[in-house]
Amino acid sequence: MDRRLEVPHFLPQRPEARRRLIQYSILLISILISATANVLQSMYSKDPEPYHTSALSGEAWVMELLSGHPERIRCELGVHAHVFAALISELCTLGHTNSKFVSLEEQLAIFLYTAVTGLSIRHVGERFQRSNDTISQ
Repeated sequence: MDRRLEVPHFLPQRPEARRRLIQYSILLISILISATANVLQSMYSKDPEPYHTSALSGEAWVMELLSGHPERIRCELGVHAHVFAALISELCTLGHTNSKFVSLEEQLAIFLYTAVTGLSIRHVGERFQRSNDTISQ
């Protein structure tokens, strides 16, 4: 009595076609496993890729505006350098200081730049190389 395994009806009957189907199935499964592993690794990576990587930080940009052409600060922040300095002086008088990571000058520049340009928090954050949370505070 010949007891060969019967091939299920949904598989090709020719051995070479069946072998090719199995190879493609294994390839598909390995691709799915690899893609799943990549997604999981990116979700649980301990070292996220930095988003703000510009060479010019927000603080450096503000200092560049303050030391550059007088009309440039007015164009970008809507005030001349002497008005910016007077606002900083008044804010200091009222008790405002640098935060842990952002100088008072940069805080004022963020406010003025947002008011002048009307840009979104995300765009202002990109200009100043700061997170959305920092910009919105």
